[in-house]
Amino acid sequence: MQEIIRQLDEKRAAARLGGGQKRIDSQHAKGKLTARERIELLLDAGSFEEWDMFKEHRCTDFGMDKDSVPGDGVVTGYGTINGRLAFVFSQDFTVFGGSLSEAHAEKICKIMDHAMKVGAPVIGLNDSGGARIQEGVASLGGYAEVFQRNVMASGVIPQISLIMGPCAGGAVYSPAMTDFIFMVKDSSYMFVTGPEVVKTVTHEEVTAEELGGAVTHNTKSGVADLGFENDVEALMLTRRLFNYLPLSNREKPPVRPTPDPADRIEMSLDTLVPDNPNKPYDMKELIVKTVDDGDFFELQPDHAKNIIIGFARMEGSTVGIVANQPLVLAGCLDIKSSIKAGRFVRFCDAFNIPVVTFVDVPGFMPGTAQEYGGIIKHGAKLLYAYAECTVPKVTVITRKAYGGAYDVMSSKHLRGDVNFAWPTAEIAVMGPKGAVEIIFREEKNDPEKIAARTEEYRQKFANPFIAGHRGYIDDVIMPHETRKRICRSLAMLKDKQLENPWRKHGNIPL
Repeated sequence: MQEIIRQLDEKRAAARLGGGQKRIDSQHAKGKLTARERIELLLDAGSFEEWDMFKEHRCTDFGMDKDSVPGDGVVTGYGTINGRLAFVFSQDFTVFGGSLSEAHAEKICKIMDHAMKVGAPVIGLNDSGGARIQEGVASLGGYAEVFQRNVMASGVIPQISLIMGPCAGGAVYSPAMTDFIFMVKDSSYMFVTGPEVVKTVTHEEVTAEELGGAVTHNTKSGVADLGFENDVEALMLTRRLFNYLPLSNREKPPVRPTPDPADRIEMSLDTLVPDNPNKPYDMKELIVKTVDDGDFFELQPDHAKNIIIGFARMEGSTVGIVANQPLVLAGCLDIKSSIKAGRFVRFCDAFNIPVVTFVDVPGFMPGTAQEYGGIIKHGAKLLYAYAECTVPKVTVITRKAYGGAYDVMSSKHLRGDVNFAWPTAEIAVMGPKGAVEIIFREEKNDPEKIAARTEEYRQKFANPFIAGHRGYIDDVIMPHETRKRICRSLAMLKDKQLENPWRKHGNIPL
């Protein structure tokens, strides 16, 4: 018995050491934590239950039969985050550069299968050189097994990816299919082909950071949701995000008691919207002053800034926030903002999270770049997401809601449950000046007449009452009572039941 215990202790020590102290020191020198240190920070202290610690690869080619490490480059298991169950895998760059073998993939697949069975999120900590070349197609098959599970888990359990080192080639497609991607600045990157291949094929010279670093994916591509300064910050903010999410699509989002009263009045909102309709204001001020405790977890803050998305709480319950941002491009909808918000709305719908929408949108962005880029199809993604969405939807129009963009932004016609407008709201086919120049085109050379017609149009249509007459707006509310009215609406809608017609799946305009 003592001999077996000694062997067990030796094997555990070897597994915990990974690729050895020298490689662990090298990982630390790069400002990166080891796979196990990351799990310790992510999960509640002492809660981690590790699986497959002794699993090893089965490759015998290229001398691999003489080179084996227990655990094979990934640490897998489950634990808790603030007492709630989560499954986790953490790739170990000190073992074969974190490369994925058949056995490595089997470990990841095992925890994903169990997460689906019990209904708990999967968090992947990615730090890998890619497929293990010595294993050839067996490694590629391992990736495909993981991809298949990503797809099956989509909309069933939340999936979060942290890119904490290299992630290249086929490896990027697993994070791409998860719900949220966090990256670490200066130590992580994602790309399908690296700088050397890019240089060979297209003759472009680019660094790994420029091609697929955290800043690139958080600003230009929108592939990542947030970028952090270091591993510790990324792991702490992942814990915070986790607190907003239900464990699966069979649950309602968690409720956290708050001292912030639901009927709190915020008088400063009465002066938020400027008198000049062309003057911008910061929509984030409205969000922060409306949600519980001013606590708003924004996603993709540096990408498509003309729309704001993120999580907050109202009366302790998680809500998804979507809002036009008048400070950027006057709050216009364009290709990037439509995709950004559309995917977020679909996530909220999949996981029973009510959607609160703040609207100030003058329309879709005009121009050849948008039309050639497919604004028709991409704008339809946001329209599709809102129309398909069956969770409670509360909409507040603060100022402009013009044209097709009025329809798209969770209007009553797309099954919006409760639609409010502030007295400053202007709901019309287009802005007064543009409308008048079309209706009275014969007078467009007379500035005085056009000015008078514009004012007449503004008085008649640039207000919330025409929409109110038709029941498209449920009530015109004072800005200071926005929080109270949203909280009451969400309380009324908490047991809402609405089902879409049976189908295998819809065909979203991709």
